[in-house]
Parts: sequence; C-alpha cells; structure tokens
Amino acid sequence: MKHLKTLAIALVLFISAQVSAQSKMAHIDVKTLMTNMPEMKTAQTQLQKIQETYDKEYKTMVQEYQGKLEKYQREAENGTATEAVNETRSKEMQEMGQRIQQYQQTATKELQQKELDLLKPIMEKAQTAIQKVATAKGFEYVLDATEGSGLLVAKGTDLLNDVKKELGF
Repeated sequence: MKHLKTLAIALVLFISAQVSAQSKMAHIDVKTLMTNMPEMKTAQTQLQKIQETYDKEYKTMVQEYQGKLEKYQREAENGTATEAVNETRSKEMQEMGQRIQQYQQTATKELQQKELDLLKPIMEKAQTAIQKVATAKGFEYVLDATEGSGLLVAKGTDLLNDVKKELGF
C-alpha cells in the first residue's frame, strides 16, 4: 500500500513536470506597459486637473473656516459677543468643519471613481494586445512581471516590446 501511494505521487509529479515542460510561458511588466501608453499620460493629465480643482476648493473652504475662527476668537476675547452669539458661532464652526470633512471624503471618492473609469479602458486595451501577441507567438501562459506581483524571477521571453509594437508605440 505504501509503495502504491509513493508510485501515485511520483506519477503525478512526473505528469505535471511533463505538462509544464510542454507549456510555453512568457512574462510582461504590465505596469511599465501601461505607464508608457499614450492614453495613460492623457488620463493622468485629466486626473491631475480634477485633483487641482478639488484641492483649490478645499483650500478655499479651509481658509474661510480659519478666517471666521480667528474673527470669532478675537471677538470672544474682547468680550463683544454675548454667550448666545458665541454658542451660535460655535455650532456654525462645527457645521462648517463637518462640511469641509464631508467635501474631502466626497472628493476622494469621486477622484478614485474617475481614476477607475479612465484606467479601465486602458487596461482592457493592454490586456487585448497582450492576448493577441501571446496567441500569435504561441504562448499558453503570460505572467505579470510587475514588481510586487508575486513573480520572483522573470527569465525567458519578455513580451513588452512586442505588445508595445502591437499598440503602435
């Protein structure tokens, strides 16, 4: 029984070694590919403009908040404001702070969504080109060689230049 189990394990290892020896594999650094795509540069420019718009609006809101805060603190120190006025101002400042925080969260979400919307078609275009080149060259597997993707050693065929050629750059 023990010999049968050992024989079965050896057979499985032998077959899997034969299958992987027959499979053609290549690799590509998808991050580098996408970074070099002209569409990516356009998308980054759009995202940067949107980011600048959000930053400008945020800074304006913060400056307004700080201006009112300083004004109210001066008046409170001078004793020119009544307790009721101070309480109203305190509530106003809390609401203003909450609006600023809400704006920042909303802007972050909208920027992330816009980034996804812009990058999705670029990624799909890259994937299509990778598949086309891999099929044309007879590769069964293409691994992502982007740093941090889990691929530790990338020896063999690199499809980056071929895919760039397929995409026209």
